[in-house]
Amino acid sequence: MKFRRTALATLIFTAGIGVGFAGQKKLETSLFQGKSKQEAARALLDAARVQAGDGSWERIAIGRVYYLGGMKADGQAIFDDVLNKKHKPSDEFRIARVYREAGEWAKAKPLFDKYTQANPEDEKEMAEVGAYYLMNGDRAAAEDLFGRSFHVAAELWATVAAAGGYVDVAPQE
Repeated sequence: MKFRRTALATLIFTAGIGVGFAGQKKLETSLFQGKSKQEAARALLDAARVQAGDGSWERIAIGRVYYLGGMKADGQAIFDDVLNKKHKPSDEFRIARVYREAGEWAKAKPLFDKYTQANPEDEKEMAEVGAYYLMNGDRAAAEDLFGRSFHVAAELWATVAAAGGYVDVAPQE
């Protein structure tokens, strides 16, 4: 219940900010100049939310900054909103990347698994997920994903992702 109130308050606040930004083509420096890093980030993220509209990838990018910037509840609320509406498998993949980047493999893994099952022909992402499995200690699952990836096509970025997994270098996102 407390979360819902916080989410509602955030939504109302963001909507109010949105009205102020709606007619603007440029962002004023007063949004961030002279403010604490946290205040500046929040103000810019509020502006970005207006700019993003309903775009899921854009909203996930905003959620990523919230989530990795220490404002996890705000980021999670965006991710939940994206996932609770009709969305594309790539949205789940992008959110899984954020969880992985945050060191939360247990949250990332189910989303990656769902993505690879739904997209067996996506050799690059298959190898990327394999690298994450390898970096999290599951070599057998990683090598299965690498094999599936290379069976689809021998694609440079998939090969680089697989190689990086063996030496704990995360694929470039």
